[in-house]
Amino acid sequence: MRNIFMFSGQGAQYFQMGRTLFEHNRVFHDCMIDLDAVARRLSGESIVNALYRSERSKAEVFDRINLTHPAIFMVEYAMTSALKDAGVVPDCLLGVSLGTFTAAAVAGCLDPESALETVMEHASAVETFCCRGGMITVLGPIELMQEKFLRNNCDVAAVNSAEHFVVSAPEAQCQEIERNLTERRTTYVRLPVSYAFHSRWIEPARALFEASASRKKYQPASLPVMCCQQMAMLSELPPSYFWKVTREPIRFRESMEVIAAGGPNQYIDVGPAGNLAVLLKYLLPAEAKSAIHAVMTPYGRDMENFAAVTARARERHPERETWPSISS
Repeated sequence: MRNIFMFSGQGAQYFQMGRTLFEHNRVFHDCMIDLDAVARRLSGESIVNALYRSERSKAEVFDRINLTHPAIFMVEYAMTSALKDAGVVPDCLLGVSLGTFTAAAVAGCLDPESALETVMEHASAVETFCCRGGMITVLGPIELMQEKFLRNNCDVAAVNSAEHFVVSAPEAQCQEIERNLTERRTTYVRLPVSYAFHSRWIEPARALFEASASRKKYQPASLPVMCCQQMAMLSELPPSYFWKVTREPIRFRESMEVIAAGGPNQYIDVGPAGNLAVLLKYLLPAEAKSAIHAVMTPYGRDMENFAAVTARARERHPERETWPSISS
């Protein structure tokens, strides 16, 4: 049974994410500190201080992408490093949107410092050139996109299941969309995101971001990487990869079908909210005989979840006396 590490993107973040692990897991802590030094050098601001200030509540909106972009990457990379140190290593990586930057770093396609710099350059380009906007999760059939109030006001950002999709739009259109969804008694959730990712409205950031991303040095992947934009397993990053995975729609459902076709797997959500693990529970049939785990969630118990994941991984792979390392 393969270990599939899943990395989520914007919308999964919150203040204090990973705080317990930061305080009690040496590898997680040290990785966060090392990456924070890189972030401070690039921006002059400490992501760790912004993330873990005591006055910040998990319930407070955390949507400044110059902070949330690097924070998501840092927490996911630190979580992967802690799992690896505990003997749990991935056989395959799946990144969603911003999570693809972390997956690429874990796969060794570029070093973590360069990946973090690329993440921060993406945030800077979007903040500089794009209008404010939002993303809305809609719990309803994708056929709703045929309705005028959606068709004319937004782009489809993600299709996660038959009754779960996400749209992106500028702020004014978001308000109109929410009003119409409320009138139709359709359940929706506004994500804590301040720009319309995966839509035409981030196109103005493309030239600046791609110019900076093209200067990075990339290597072939040491692990297979499932791309949720191409719905394919990659061994190296194609041109414009990081732009496309944040501009084009996320195809999580189809991507999971490709992975699941290979047989039962152990899916480990390395993201801060465990949201991919929740989605996957609705996608995988009971007969799949796969296991699904989340480590970090906004509800606490991160240390207990971490211990449970590491124990189960060892139970499923008792033959691994020497665990392979993650290239970084």
